[in-house]
Amino acid sequence: MALMHEPTAPYHSAQDALRVLETVARHTTGVTDSRLARLTGIGPERLTTLLRMLRREGYVEQVTDRAYVTGAALTRLGSTRDRERTLREKLQGVLDRLRDSVGAAVYISRYVDGEINVTQYAAGPGTPAVNEWVDFRHSAHATAIGKSLLGQLDHNGRRDHLSRHKMARLTSRTITSDKLLLSRLESQPPTVPHLDLQEYAVGTVCAAVPITAGSSVGCLALSLPVEHAHRLRQAADRLNRGAAPVLLSLAL
Repeated sequence: MALMHEPTAPYHSAQDALRVLETVARHTTGVTDSRLARLTGIGPERLTTLLRMLRREGYVEQVTDRAYVTGAALTRLGSTRDRERTLREKLQGVLDRLRDSVGAAVYISRYVDGEINVTQYAAGPGTPAVNEWVDFRHSAHATAIGKSLLGQLDHNGRRDHLSRHKMARLTSRTITSDKLLLSRLESQPPTVPHLDLQEYAVGTVCAAVPITAGSSVGCLALSLPVEHAHRLRQAADRLNRGAAPVLLSLAL
């Protein structure tokens, strides 16, 4: 199965952050921001933004006014003992902050062995999760998550998925024509969020953005009650801007 997606801005931010982390890790006694800029080739303004994110996530620590060393979070992830649990806890913290930032329930989903898997999510009293009244694995045609994941596959991969999962009508807005869905997926720019405007469930709107590039497929999504639909695109843009820490945690 070939992939069609292109690297997104969060992906490039995560790659730059990895370069910074690798450089910091090589300097066990600390490395200054000016030296980091020279060694990585990253401009001072962008480097400042990356270092702020890395400090917030606990991947680097500032030991003097201008010197950085690796942080406790990176040390924990670098240990093989309980790595999976540590990563899950780290991702949950990132999702919790994103939930509060965008004011919506947020989800991580992966496309594994031909199926959709929502691996983690963050919701709360004021940001309720979607009621999964139809298994997400069987409703890719109707959800922002499903459309984002299918959009990252090639034409044959999309066809294969749809051949295994009937496009049932879930609401009056659900697309049930595979020809129409495939046409929309092919015309969707990779930088534009996929939307679900009450196609999966009446009363809920959703948006999803890709969070992977390379050999795997994943997305970051949010859901809102329909009375907050006017916030959907702004929330999706904020979600996309906040995706870099998720990608970085997955890459470490």
